[in-house]
Amino acid sequence: MPPRSSERISPTAYATGYFWYRHGLSHPALATPQGRRISRLMEPLMLGTRLLGGISLDALLLARHRGIDSVLGDAIEQGRIGQVIEIAAGLSPRGWAMKRRFGAGLRYIETDLPHMVALKQRLLDAGGLLTPGHSVVELDALADGGPQSLAALAKTLDPKLGTAIITEGLMNYLDPESALGVWRRIAGTLAKFPQGIYLNDVYLRPRRINPATLAFGAMLSTFVRGRMHFHFTSETQVVEVMKRCGFADAVLHQPGALPETKSYAGIRGGDGVSILEARAAVHPQARRRKKT
Repeated sequence: MPPRSSERISPTAYATGYFWYRHGLSHPALATPQGRRISRLMEPLMLGTRLLGGISLDALLLARHRGIDSVLGDAIEQGRIGQVIEIAAGLSPRGWAMKRRFGAGLRYIETDLPHMVALKQRLLDAGGLLTPGHSVVELDALADGGPQSLAALAKTLDPKLGTAIITEGLMNYLDPESALGVWRRIAGTLAKFPQGIYLNDVYLRPRRINPATLAFGAMLSTFVRGRMHFHFTSETQVVEVMKRCGFADAVLHQPGALPETKSYAGIRGGDGVSILEARAAVHPQARRRKKT
C-alpha cells in the first residue's frame, strides 16, 4: 500500500491482479496489461529468490489467498457471516469469486483508495462481473472518521448480520503505530455486529532471516516506495496484540491445517504465511439485535 499522500496505483496491485489470473483464480477482465508487464519485470527477482534462498513466492501468495478464502468460506457456509468488507482489495478476485459461490445471500464490499476504486469499478463493469450485493467503494483505512472511514461504511451495513473484515496484503506496508490503529478500528467496528471475524495474512519474524529474503524485501520496498514491516515474532504475541486492540480472541491457521493450502505447507515460502482469524468481542446490544 503506497503512502496516503499519493493516490497512484501501486505496481504490486497490478502485479498481484495478474498473478491471480495466471493461476486460474481470477477473471480475464481483472488481468491488466500493466499487470502483465510488471509481472515480467518481477520474474528475475522471483527466480533469484527461489534459487538463492529456496523460497517460492508463488507458493506464499497462493497459500495466503487460498487460506483466507478457506476460512472465510467456512464462516459463510456455517451462517456466521453474511457480509464482508475487504480493505485495500486492489485487483483481488475474491469479491467476484465469493459472490459467484454464495450468490444473493452474501453482501460483499470491496474498498480501496480512489484511483484503484475507479479502475476496479471500470474493470468489473466491463466484464459484467458486478451482481446485486457486490460493490466497490472508497475507504481510507487510516481515517478515524469522515465519509471514507471504516466507521462510516459500517453504518451502511445490516446490523443483524455477522460481518467479516479482510486486509490481505496490507498490514506489512504499515508501520507499527498505523497497524495498531487499523486493528483497533476493525475490532471496534466488528463489535457492533452479532458476530464478527477479522482475517489477515501474518508472517512471523524469524530469529535468522535468509539473505535472499532480506534482498527481496529490500527490492520490494524500493519497488513500492515504502518499507515492509514484520509485526510479530510469535503466535503468542499475535494473540496478545489482538486482544489489546479489542478482539476477544485470535488464532493462527497454518497452511498444513487447511485442506485448500495443505499442498503449500511443504514448500518454502508457502510454509511462511499463517492466516489470522481474530474474533470480535461483541457488544451486548449487538447480541440483542440478533435475537430480535
